[in-house]
Amino acid sequence: MFSGRVAIVTGGTRGIGAAISEELSRANANVAAGYNKGKDSAEACAARIRDDGGKISVHQGRVDDFDDCQRVVKEVMDEYGRVDFLVNNAGITLDKTLRKMTSEDWWNVINVNLSGAFNMTKAVLEHMIERGSGRVINISSVIGSTGNIGQANYAASKAGLFGFTKSLALETANKGITANVVAPGFIETEMVGAMPPEALEKVVNKIPTRRLGKPHEIARVVKFLCEDDSGYITGAAFHVNGGLDML
Repeated sequence: MFSGRVAIVTGGTRGIGAAISEELSRANANVAAGYNKGKDSAEACAARIRDDGGKISVHQGRVDDFDDCQRVVKEVMDEYGRVDFLVNNAGITLDKTLRKMTSEDWWNVINVNLSGAFNMTKAVLEHMIERGSGRVINISSVIGSTGNIGQANYAASKAGLFGFTKSLALETANKGITANVVAPGFIETEMVGAMPPEALEKVVNKIPTRRLGKPHEIARVVKFLCEDDSGYITGAAFHVNGGLDML
């Protein structure tokens, strides 16, 4: 389906990002998966995808560093010669109530989760405009819609992606580029797994489907948005949360 096309997936070697890398590689895309820390685990993820017949390379970099994003994209361009899909998935949490949250806690999350999407999009945008096509998919969160105790920084960063995406969509719709948001609910990842069991049970009880989502359920929506037949979809938000928040 995506033979010859190239996808950059930030945070693409763990959790939801790894599932997205796997899904796009199964559709024959060349995947350039970004990571910040954990070279061994990143290489292990890439090895699993290659063993499954996929094509993937891993690229270390910091999405919160504008110049580093330019470097990583150049690295990908030098290797593959093009970028068709950008999935801004990299994200962190530093949870504290606002009274206890430091300025550093605030800006670290904003800089990775929100500014990271700007940095990476800026790095690929001129290339996509020149080629007259591209897909930008930003991974937000249900928390960006609902808020959550102890996550003012995370909620603000994920809410910001909705406005960023709509503006980008308006600016690039006549240039063959689409921009959309996928907003997962609570998904079976290391991040969610680190929650105290009693807190996790309360969350599951609030989800109408009474279960956590699977990473591949997010990945398949990303793949759908990358398809040629999805070219009339832009500025949209896809909420994949088991009915936890119905917008």
